[in-house]
Amino acid sequence: MNGLKGVHHVTAITSSAEKNYQFFTYVLGMRLVKKTVNQDDIQTYHLFFADDKGSAGTDMTFFDFPGIPKGVHGTNEISKTSFRVPNDAALNYWEQRFDRLNVKHFGIQEMFGKKTLSFTDFDDQQYQLISDEHNEGVPSGTPWQKGPIPLEYAITGLGPVFVRIADFDYFKEMLEKVLEFKEIGQEGSYHLFEVGEGGNGAQIIVEYNAVLPPARQGFGTVHHAAFRVEDRTVLEQWIKRLERFGFSTSGYVNRHFFESLYARVAPQILFELATDGPGFMGDEPYETLGEKLSLPPFLEPKREQIEKLVRPIDTVRSTIEFTKE
Repeated sequence: MNGLKGVHHVTAITSSAEKNYQFFTYVLGMRLVKKTVNQDDIQTYHLFFADDKGSAGTDMTFFDFPGIPKGVHGTNEISKTSFRVPNDAALNYWEQRFDRLNVKHFGIQEMFGKKTLSFTDFDDQQYQLISDEHNEGVPSGTPWQKGPIPLEYAITGLGPVFVRIADFDYFKEMLEKVLEFKEIGQEGSYHLFEVGEGGNGAQIIVEYNAVLPPARQGFGTVHHAAFRVEDRTVLEQWIKRLERFGFSTSGYVNRHFFESLYARVAPQILFELATDGPGFMGDEPYETLGEKLSLPPFLEPKREQIEKLVRPIDTVRSTIEFTKE
């Protein structure tokens, strides 16, 4: 059976779609490639930030559920999302940029032989930048060509997904026996797992922590993490495999931009497997990706109703000339 190819996307919850758009566009320099709604809750925005072309393995997405409380970090949560940058020098650029823009960060550090820079946003969502300088494995994406970040320093895709877990032995067994990850390193309570071609784009870092109370989901926390599969044929094989191991799954779900399945693989840990295609350019040209409210065909008849439910957000960038600084 064809295995998982690496990280596909991470979906988190924000308190404000507007502030989220501002932070990812103007601070992080990631490209909004799709402005749509949660297909299961049409009053909620779903924003997709990715590389220049919306490649699989590069997108961080957000829901803004109305009225949801602030989340609480703890154990049994997807705790941090990583973004890849080209080299160690890029981290020096980002450290200075974060200082200038008053973004809370924790300085350049090293983990599993890679330089990193952890930081948070206005919701206390946890992120890190990770250097690809000594990286081998899954290739990264293409930085947003017309964005505000010099291309030699810009974010190119997603790196390792962090999971904090109370029952490490179970989670390790699940990763290895069910999802076919391999443990390749340990530093204290942190364990590094990888799949497929490996490298920053195909890794999970699992933190064993049985001390903290369980996390509570809300804004500022991650909703789920997704991993790449080649196509629907492989996805169907994974549905059968997970059910054979006793997991209850969503079954096949067509998300229009990709095809998916969902399974809760541990307490409060929701994983998705998603196909690489068809991608984000089916209903918008490259030049204006993410500028209109995009709806999958089954929601298009409800466009008028949906546009009344979600407040308009101006995401036009094709007319803006960003100064790279």
